[in-house]
Order: sequence, then C-alpha cells, then structure tokens
Amino acid sequence: MKAWLQIASAAAVAAALASAAVGAQELKIGYVNSERILRDSAPARAATQKLEQEFAKRDRELQELGAKLKAAAERFERDSPVLSEADRARRQRELADMDRDFQRRQREFREDLNQRRNEELQALLERAQRIVRQVAEQEKFDLIVQDAVYFSPRVDITDKVLRALNNGK
Repeated sequence: MKAWLQIASAAAVAAALASAAVGAQELKIGYVNSERILRDSAPARAATQKLEQEFAKRDRELQELGAKLKAAAERFERDSPVLSEADRARRQRELADMDRDFQRRQREFREDLNQRRNEELQALLERAQRIVRQVAEQEKFDLIVQDAVYFSPRVDITDKVLRALNNGK
C-alpha cells in the first residue's frame, strides 16, 4: 500500500511539473466581435441591400393593403349609423375578411423575410469563421474567442477579419 501511495504521489508531482511547463509557454489569444462583423462588413451591408430589394415590392403591397383596410374601417365607422342592419353586418364581415387577409400576408412576409435573413446571415457567418481560422493559422493563435465578457483591445482581431471579409477573401 505504501508503495502505491509513493507511485501516486510521484505521478501527481510529475503532472504538476508538466502543467507548469505548459503554463510557462505564452498562449496567443485573440478576440473577434461578431456583432461588428455582422454590422460593419461589406458583405453584411450587401446582404441587407439584397434583402431590401428582394422584399420591397411585397412590403409596398402590404402597406397599400393596410392603407385600404384603414380607409375601409374609417368609412364603415362614418357610415355605420345610417346603414341598415344587413349592410352593416355585410360590411363588418368584409372588414373582418380584409383584416384576416392582411394579417396572414403580414405573417407570411415576416416569416419569409426572417428565413431569407437567416440564410444570408448563415452564409456570412460561415465565411467569417473561415477567415477567422485562416488568420488564426497564419498568425499562430492558440485560441480565438467570440462573445467575451471582457477583452483587451490588444487581443481584438476583428479589424483584421473585417479587412479580409471586405477584400473578398
């Protein structure tokens, strides 16, 4: 039993010495601000413009439909005191149908826009990750961190990544 304790103690001392030797080496750590990548890069701005152009027509149509619905509701409110019960009920149904159609189209628009935004975002993030890996390998970083609570500006490599993204690498 005593021999086993000596072996275990020797192993613990060896492990401590090995970790101290590894700790003595200088780690090269970098930080990438993913918010800045998504906000400030040329590909992010291009993706935003592309989405705006792609969805501009549907957005205008929705705005026009919303204006028609509002005008019809105002007309109904104005005319309802003089309408017969049957006309009032018919126009209420028409307004409800218009409102349901408007709500459905709005929901579909938001879903389609979010899906396309996520597709564009995913492509940009994959490209940025590739560039981060390239910078890390070229400059021999041991660790690259995103979304840190605190980082020193000295380890921030976001500008390098932005330059590479903007240059189309």
